[in-house]
Amino acid sequence: MFSRRHPYLFFILVLSSVFFAAIIGISTLIFLGTGGSDFNIGEKVAVVEISGVITDAKDIVQDIKEFREDDSVKAIVLRIDSPGGVVGPSQEIFREVRKTVGVKKIVTSMGSIAASGGYYIAAGTDGIMASPGTITGSIGVIIGFTNFEEILRKIGLYPVVVKSGEYKDMGSPVRKMTEKEKKVLQYFVDQTHRQFVDAVSEGRRMNRDKVKALADGRIFTGEEAKTRGLVDRMGNLEDAIEWAGRMGGIKGKVSAIYSKKAEISFMEYFMETAMKKIVNSSVNPGLYVGYIMKPSI
Repeated sequence: MFSRRHPYLFFILVLSSVFFAAIIGISTLIFLGTGGSDFNIGEKVAVVEISGVITDAKDIVQDIKEFREDDSVKAIVLRIDSPGGVVGPSQEIFREVRKTVGVKKIVTSMGSIAASGGYYIAAGTDGIMASPGTITGSIGVIIGFTNFEEILRKIGLYPVVVKSGEYKDMGSPVRKMTEKEKKVLQYFVDQTHRQFVDAVSEGRRMNRDKVKALADGRIFTGEEAKTRGLVDRMGNLEDAIEWAGRMGGIKGKVSAIYSKKAEISFMEYFMETAMKKIVNSSVNPGLYVGYIMKPSI
């Protein structure tokens, strides 16, 4: 017998087998507990989460595209909990949403807040569900400008700028903005605001003048937004999943799957976030533009 001839080796082999079996078992339980789509058989609703300030569209666009092309997914729910964000990424996600409408049903479930760029995205879906107290609306555009000129003068720093054109350093934090520059920026804001109004009018199938009357940056509760035609129904995420499933033609129990998120350590997240802030502030520390619910500075 091998166990008698080599007792120590036999013990090591048994212990190793038990150890690896335990690892496989625990990994399987964790995977199943996170709602892995590979184990969710049959027709289902996919949930794509959009949370925090919107600064990048790549992952969200990819999730929407993958679920749109997955035949087992009959409908998509966007779970939005965001005050908005940068104009470009918000428009990219809206574009992907509009490409999905007509292929399969896609609805929005609003969390605690779905304002400005968050509402911009929601407006492109087939339906919007919110809670009575959800913060939404804030249809508008903001450019922020911070001036450090007086502080620099007090500590004896005098910036020197060499530029190729009159407006190249527009929005500089080290000098006052001229009236001509304000007009240029106001024109830019007006153009992006028009794009916002057009998107809401298209997505919600609302009269443009009606949307424009609501697009003065004010916020609404979910309850008020419903009375004004910006939201369709009251309900939570589970209600939205059920609604989307029925819209997608699911007859029995509606089950949901979630987009898989890359797991990163706290330190990696901290470093990535810090690096983004450093890069953004280095490019232009005094100027930002976005579809975001944010007070003036």
